[in-house]
Order: sequence, then C-alpha cells, then structure tokens
Amino acid sequence: MRQGPEIWIRGPVGVPEPGSPEPAHAPARRFSWVGTHGGAGVSTLAAVHGGHDSGRAWPGPGDPQSVLLVARTHASGLETVVPAVEMFRRGEAPYGLDLDAVVLVANAPGRLPRPLSQRIRRIKSVIDVYRVPWVPEWRLGNLSGRLPREAEPLARLTGSTR
Repeated sequence: MRQGPEIWIRGPVGVPEPGSPEPAHAPARRFSWVGTHGGAGVSTLAAVHGGHDSGRAWPGPGDPQSVLLVARTHASGLETVVPAVEMFRRGEAPYGLDLDAVVLVANAPGRLPRPLSQRIRRIKSVIDVYRVPWVPEWRLGNLSGRLPREAEPLARLTGSTR
C-alpha cells in the first residue's frame, strides 16, 4: 500500500532557554497565504504580515512552500477548512508544500455563536489554528495600525514586526 508524502505541521515556537540571548528581530518567515474560499482575507493578511498572496491557488514553484490556509469564521468559511487540511493529509496537495497552520479571520465583531466555536475546536484538534479578530480599521483599508493583542501569536509565527 503506497503512502502519501509525509506532512510536516509546525507547532508553536518553543521558549528559549533562560539566559540565552534573543535576537532583536527574528527574520520574517516566508509563507504563502492560501484562501480556502473567496473573501477569506488572504490579501489583507499578506499586506499586514508579509508573505506571498496566493489567493485561492496553490503557491507556484518560485513562491514560499510553507502554506497558511486562511478562512473566515462564518459557517460556510469553516466548512472549507477540513477538506483543505485533508488534501495535505492524503498527499493531494502539490508536492513540496508544507502546511504550517490554519488562520481564521473574524467575519464580524463580537463572540462567535457556540456552534461555530465548536467547529473551531474540532479544527484545532488536528492542526494549529491562529485567530485574527475583527479589525474595523482593516475594513476601511487602513492596514498600518497596531495589531490587536489577539493577533500577536500570528505575528510571532510570521515574524512580522508591527
């Protein structure tokens, strides 16, 4: 029985040993942002955090091979995440791509309804998930402001320095 390629899913960055020097700025990692559906927020995330905006297409040969899948937190957006993750697990994604994490972008301000939160917990059980809260300034096209505290884990992952 032939197995697909081994998939590497990166976990959170480890804590440095006490006393070890921290670099002033970690170099930004190169990612390709891939939307699992239209309007997921790929272009905004690429503009804010850097990396390659793949839209809804797989990265090409010259693009970063580390993939961050992006979806909105509404029901139809969350439904697209597991099939995309499964493509990697089954070896159906293009050869050489590494799935790093899923990035879920808030589709509205406020708390999610319980059924959507439960879907996110199921997704988190199979892959690292980074959440991006609702940012009113982004809706108006202002991407230059300070990142919300809830988005700091994603900023650390991508090495963005805002």
